[in-house]
Amino acid sequence: MVRRETIEWDLALRTLKYLGFEKIDEIGVITLRNPEKANTLSFELLVELEELVRKIAVEREQRVVIIKGEGGNFSSGHDLREILLKHPYEVERLFLKCSDVMRAIREAPQPYIAQVHGVAAAAGAQLVAACDLAVAAKSAKFSLPGVIIGLFCFTPTVFVSRNVPRKKAFELAITGEMISAEEALRIGLVNKVVEDGELERETMNLARKISRSPLTVLESGKRFFYRQLFMEDFQALSYATETIALYSQTKEAIEGISAFLEKREPKWD
Repeated sequence: MVRRETIEWDLALRTLKYLGFEKIDEIGVITLRNPEKANTLSFELLVELEELVRKIAVEREQRVVIIKGEGGNFSSGHDLREILLKHPYEVERLFLKCSDVMRAIREAPQPYIAQVHGVAAAAGAQLVAACDLAVAAKSAKFSLPGVIIGLFCFTPTVFVSRNVPRKKAFELAITGEMISAEEALRIGLVNKVVEDGELERETMNLARKISRSPLTVLESGKRFFYRQLFMEDFQALSYATETIALYSQTKEAIEGISAFLEKREPKWD
């Protein structure tokens, strides 16, 4: 039986206003809830999102987390009203908070999956790129449109350019043109494209595959993957050798290897 629980957490003595959170067995589902503004990543939403991601990380009840948007879009990016005619310090404060969110996702023990429908633009595309995995509806669209409105997508380009080939990342950022879900799949911005009606089910299927493993194993794999990514080949191999030797004697490894040799299902805590 699926355990399903909807949570309205009190974070810093206030109730979540721009997010929803639901627990489905070992899977957490975060919903961006500002559909009237295409789920723009306002400062207040980003504050809630960082705190929620860090709370999930500390509590360690979920093994994988999905981020999705309410309404017709994933996220159209930052709220431009928080940028227009503001002091540079105010704008920097907004973008630093966005950076805090991306760091929280990266540092979380849980793998994060972006469930993308509608538009994922600018910082919305950045959020997709910052997640560890992404599943997109066939009709989804992606863009870094800042150049079109006179402000290059500086910060979104960072994570997008670390997901896709260099020339494609530059093309996205320098033209501002929107690309299809199929193109996003081809260049590596998303992992899978599915029919619109299958998006939630297929994303949950991926989450369930991941959630079969203990959080400690997922955490060690996620941490290792990002640390080794930009190392020289044999530096990375040396780091991997040390890491696998260390983790080979954990209770999860002992149980998993024993179960495999004994031809039975492992019993995780």
